Amino acid sequence: MLTIFEKIIAGEIPANKIYEDEQTFAFLDGKPINPGHTLVISRKPYKDIYEIPQADFLAVMKTVHKLAPIIKQAVGADGINLGNNNGPAAGQEVPHYHVHIIPRFEGDGFSHWHGAEDYHEGEAGENIAKRVTENL
Repeated sequence: MLTIFEKIIAGEIPANKIYEDEQTFAFLDGKPINPGHTLVISRKPYKDIYEIPQADFLAVMKTVHKLAPIIKQAVGADGINLGNNNGPAAGQEVPHYHVHIIPRFEGDGFSHWHGAEDYHEGEAGENIAKRVTENL
């Protein structure tokens, strides 16, 4: 079954398309956090960052890099957040790799995630860093 994003690319579901090329497609989010909230997707239906090949990932990021300053200027935003959720625990709702370009405005009422406590010396931080670097 096709995802909603595949249906948008195919023209089966209307969307406010703002950009497309051979590898990517960008359109305004139907339920924007702020005006100009844009989704940049790979044309191929890779589920998430774990499935998307590096070349397709880089194509998405190239489009994000191209569009972010244009969107910021077009809507007069004070800043831009980029978001990429991978898996339900991270908030991914559509199983098709995508990046959110979210214009931000001073006082827009949206908060960022909070930081936690620092790692304690000799504790989790060192162990996590070791596990990650051992798998590079």
